[in-house]
Amino acid sequence: MRTNRRTAAALVTLTAALSLTTLAGTAATAAPAKAAAAVACSSANTKVTVKQVDRPINHLLLTAKNTGTKTCYAYNAPYLRFDDAQSATHVIEDSKPQSVVTLKPGQSAYAAIGTSSAEGQDGYDAKKLGVLFANRAANGSVGSTTHPKLPGGSVYVDSSAFVTYWQSTAADALYW
Repeated sequence: MRTNRRTAAALVTLTAALSLTTLAGTAATAAPAKAAAAVACSSANTKVTVKQVDRPINHLLLTAKNTGTKTCYAYNAPYLRFDDAQSATHVIEDSKPQSVVTLKPGQSAYAAIGTSSAEGQDGYDAKKLGVLFANRAANGSVGSTTHPKLPGGSVYVDSSAFVTYWQSTAADALYW
């Protein structure tokens, strides 16, 4: 009888172990697939345009439209360079939205560009604008530089020029 009890106990243990293994395998199979990596918006999956606005004065509206087939994320603020400027245009930190602007195919993100002010110095007529998209960590860029046409072929800029973070609406961008 001892052998039968030991055998029975071993069978119970083995059955329990097999059940747990089967459940673990089922749970692993039923788990959702790993989420796709976030795709940053870049010149490869967006079309960037810039236009003059009536209000506020001395402002441009930068628009990035997702032309790709996947959702992209407009991280932080665009990096702007007028003509051959030595550094990127100053970013208004107070314009940082509460979350990253997410663009489904066909949707747009917006950033305001302040070109000049009464306090600005060293003004000139810029004929080119280079735009780069920030990476997620905001410590570099993704993709290549895009060069949208400036309205009227040139824009007056000075040392007070700035850009906002990407916003979900044009109104939010032009608030600054």
